[in-house]
Amino acid sequence: MNTLKHLAVVMDGNRRWARKNGILEKIGYLHGAKTVQKIIELCIEEGITNLTLFAFSTENWQRPQEEITYLFELLEKYLENNLERFITNEVRFRAIGNLEHINSRLRQKIQNAENMTKNCMKLCVNVAISYGAKDEIVRSVKRVIDKGLTINEENIQANLDLTQDVDLLLRVGNAQRISNFLLWQCAYAEIFFSDTLFPGLTKKECKKIIKDFKKRERTFGK
Repeated sequence: MNTLKHLAVVMDGNRRWARKNGILEKIGYLHGAKTVQKIIELCIEEGITNLTLFAFSTENWQRPQEEITYLFELLEKYLENNLERFITNEVRFRAIGNLEHINSRLRQKIQNAENMTKNCMKLCVNVAISYGAKDEIVRSVKRVIDKGLTINEENIQANLDLTQDVDLLLRVGNAQRISNFLLWQCAYAEIFFSDTLFPGLTKKECKKIIKDFKKRERTFGK
């Protein structure tokens, strides 16, 4: 039976869920934030040590400015409202991606959350913000060159935003694509696609997906 150490989730379908339920798109993101908390709780229950969430991609910068501003304000409030809960539950918060593009106030709040939770060891929640896997790999190679290291797989992986390989990639929202998310880390990840829109994702469905993962045969090309 497979051990699930690193779960990655593409959190798609917040706006469509809101439209489907006849409410404002912004409310869809609020319900999505509640789903995030459910997944964190499930990871702790299941003994998963790494959870990576795709929150905002490099391509999302093309969305309307009003929506971008709202998403970042929502993240700020989420950090403010949940920081104590993270610490109490031994959950570490990390942000990955090209954070140079986000505003200084949010960067400061992210840094504060990272500092306050850096010694929490039960679960590490990595939130991908202004993230694209191709951009991550390019930035990693630049770091390798700047350090005068040999360009090889080991050094590139060591200089990625996220060095841990993914065991299971869950894509919700009725789309069957990776969307430039953790391409390096997902080289041998198991992938599960769900038609469920992210705010509607339940613990029950996640448990079924994890059960399916544990039964799969992972050969890693051997």
